[in-house]
Amino acid sequence: MPEADILPIDAPDAVDRAVAALRAGQVIAFPTDTVYGLAAHAYLPQAVAQLYALKQRPADLAVPLLLPSATAMLGVGDGLPAETWLLAERFWPGPLTVVLRRSLVVPDVVTNRRPDVAVRVPDHPLVRQIALRLGAPLATTSANLHGTPPATTADKVMLTLGDRIPLILDGPCNGGVASTVVDLTVVPPSIVRPGPITAEQIAALIPDVVDGHRAWQVPLN
Repeated sequence: MPEADILPIDAPDAVDRAVAALRAGQVIAFPTDTVYGLAAHAYLPQAVAQLYALKQRPADLAVPLLLPSATAMLGVGDGLPAETWLLAERFWPGPLTVVLRRSLVVPDVVTNRRPDVAVRVPDHPLVRQIALRLGAPLATTSANLHGTPPATTADKVMLTLGDRIPLILDGPCNGGVASTVVDLTVVPPSIVRPGPITAEQIAALIPDVVDGHRAWQVPLN
């Protein structure tokens, strides 16, 4: 494959090019509200498998989904508890990932056949616009080889992955702290990874939330 095209995020055809590549089952890179991400059409299993292969990511590590809006959870989650909407209204778009019971529409390759799925609405209008135009969630992981530091610029993505993907959208990302992760599939809800949104902020909405941990890995935030 020739080197990826680097296109500014404010180019008139940036979103069109991104959506066309994703619909064709390709993997692309773009800035998020934290680091650069690699993304595939979440409902195309072969595209998600390519995402894993490009990153050299172990198949047993599930990938999260980036959504255009909170209502998009209805398509990927099953039996959403009331707490889901409280958290979404308060903290989205933003650095909060919630773990939901997975809808059957989400391919097995996204979750490693787990019964749950991690989702987030990012605080980056470009990413939300791409997902909205695509009409599907973005299966996303950080734009780097597994085990190496995440990229925060288009040039760094080009150095490691530029000959393996067709398109890199060039724009700023914050390089911030990984998102807080709240598991809503358990009772009471559990904070399984601390992050920018504090336990106190979450407890203000969900008084019975507990601090906890388990083997859930969410690499892109």
